[in-house]
Amino acid sequence: MVFDLKEILTATMILFAIIDISGSIPIVISLRQKVGHIQSEKAVIVSAIIMIAFLFIGERILNLIGVDINSFAVAGSFILLFMALEMIMGIQLMKDETPQTASIVPLAFPLIAGPGAMASLLALRAEYQVMNIIIAIILNLILVYVVLKTSGKIERILGNQGINVIRKIFGVVLLAIAVKLFASNIQSLFN
Repeated sequence: MVFDLKEILTATMILFAIIDISGSIPIVISLRQKVGHIQSEKAVIVSAIIMIAFLFIGERILNLIGVDINSFAVAGSFILLFMALEMIMGIQLMKDETPQTASIVPLAFPLIAGPGAMASLLALRAEYQVMNIIIAIILNLILVYVVLKTSGKIERILGNQGINVIRKIFGVVLLAIAVKLFASNIQSLFN
């Protein structure tokens, strides 16, 4: 196990952009208005379990169905590309179901530990040490917990314009990450 600060910071930024908790503040606020209370602790704990478990068994699941990690990383780069385009352009390419309750299902999955995060975890695993990725997951989930607990205050401070600006900035970061992920994994498919 080699702790690498650069890997931890890069993985943290990638997961931060993917999870996009700042861009999800409007969804969190809407959930809170519908059901009154959000179970922040439960959502974060379940998200941690899902993400860390997928980090360890995701590759085995892929091997079982005959898909290598580089192919999954390339496919994940397309998902990241579409998510980035949504964030930058303010359009919706992927349709989400509207959650009915603020329970584990809409928060832990798919809002926090969604398909983009799963694809990113396996792509990160192809390049980084597992311990550094786990630290990045924990750092992100601490931030997610803080945002879930203070979403009302954040909304008042930033306003809709501020939230939109943050979303677009991280959309551009995510787009660059998608291009890098594609470029670093596509060559190995042809070797």
